[in-house]
Amino acid sequence: MAKKVLETSCPVEKLELRRDVTVWGSYMWGYADVGADIYAALGLVMGAAHGGASLAFFVAGLIYIMIGLSYTEMASTYPVAGGGHYYALRGLGDFWGYAAGVALLLDYTIDIALFATASAGYMNFFMPYILGVPPESFAIDIWIFKKVNPVWAAETIILIVFLIWLNIRGVRESSLFNEIIGAIDIITESSIIVLGFLLAWKPELFVFQWKTQFPSLKEFMYGSSLAIISFVGLESISQAAQETRRPATIIPRTSITLIFTVFIFALAFSTMGLGVLPWQEFPQGDPVAKLAHAIPVFGAMAGPFAAILGATILLISSNTGVMGASRLTYSMSELHLITPWFNKVHPKYQTPVRTIVFFALVGMLEALLAFLTPSAMDTLGNMYAFGAASGYLLVFISMVKLRFSDPYSPRPYKMPLNLKWNHKGKTVDVPILGFIGMIGVSFILFEVILTHEIGRIAGPAWVLACLIYYFWFRKKKGLPVFGSVKHNWEEEQKKILTSAEEFDLLEQYKIALAERDKQKKGKAVEKTTRTP
Repeated sequence: MAKKVLETSCPVEKLELRRDVTVWGSYMWGYADVGADIYAALGLVMGAAHGGASLAFFVAGLIYIMIGLSYTEMASTYPVAGGGHYYALRGLGDFWGYAAGVALLLDYTIDIALFATASAGYMNFFMPYILGVPPESFAIDIWIFKKVNPVWAAETIILIVFLIWLNIRGVRESSLFNEIIGAIDIITESSIIVLGFLLAWKPELFVFQWKTQFPSLKEFMYGSSLAIISFVGLESISQAAQETRRPATIIPRTSITLIFTVFIFALAFSTMGLGVLPWQEFPQGDPVAKLAHAIPVFGAMAGPFAAILGATILLISSNTGVMGASRLTYSMSELHLITPWFNKVHPKYQTPVRTIVFFALVGMLEALLAFLTPSAMDTLGNMYAFGAASGYLLVFISMVKLRFSDPYSPRPYKMPLNLKWNHKGKTVDVPILGFIGMIGVSFILFEVILTHEIGRIAGPAWVLACLIYYFWFRKKKGLPVFGSVKHNWEEEQKKILTSAEEFDLLEQYKIALAERDKQKKGKAVEKTTRTP
């Protein structure tokens, strides 16, 4: 239902995002993004970390858990569209909010490109059976570009066009698509893991590869930095917070469940994989299908089924990229970081139609450019890791800052392991895990810059191009470039909690503010009486 808001002297009808995402929808929105990552990352990490692939997934997974807990706290405290960029803006100011936004936007557009490409790759599992030739046979040389696969590229473009149509239709339809396929995927992944360990896993092969095929330090760093893409996507739950019913209750449950579901799956697949096949046999296009096909008895059926499921789950992961990019830029335009042209909501479907189309087309362009490189999947994975590490680092810093600058907002979930500290007359819970996570993400970012030849160039180039636009836009609008537009965050928080129908939290917030004002007034009176 559209709400009326007052602007200056006349009422203007403003369409807003609707709250249609349920508990299961919130979980599946995140799982559709994060849960699919292993289908794309398994082959990339096996090729980089060799016999140490499972350790690379474990190291990245530990950092991911801390990222997930941080996002859980922030999304349940500030249930609005925007995710990491909103937290950075609120904690660090407009400039850093924009910087976090463009880093995460890089991730979302790469998400669209990477997982649409991977989805098409799993579809091509059936090409030898249908056309009698492997998908690699379509690769051609175009001028200076070697082994370009126009068929795979065309399939990717068609999938992205389909996702544009789906997201314009609305979050309910898009979320339902995620829920159905995601539920089937959880059952199938669990079945592959159980059958794989029971019927195909050879511990001696796992130990042999661990001892004789362990990567060098540089290879392990490259592999672990790629492994982080197996866990990227929890941001999707926070992006959907403004469309989630009772987010303060739902988001902590769904986020924590999702964190450990994906962590267990990533470790299980990598550990099982090294005990079933040599790491050299894992392809980049359809590694899970290859692994499932190697299971005795069930492999003839499990391989094709895993390929179908991989194609669909990767498609919905690409779908969450479209959803996330559109909600992120919708929020950025609302907060005067980019042109308000992007916050246009479709009059019938109430979806941010312009951002959906524009940034899906950006993802399409990134996919086409990636196909001109020797390995489209590896190129997109490089970019994905850079965007994730940069954005997450700013989110950690923002979470710590907001613990100090905004201790009054109720936190339905708080990141564990806190140290109480008296700061300017108020007690603040300092998050120990937040600082550890900050160090971990900084290490991943260092690995990306050190080992990713494409990521360390294209990633900063993206950020630089976006910053040039930011400087131009803010100057054109007469807004501070490095400063911040004045925000009444207290009134904003009240509106957020009211919109989310979190009335208990709203009452707690008002009481906390009243107590703060009472203390300030008391100190002012005391100071006046002491003055001669």
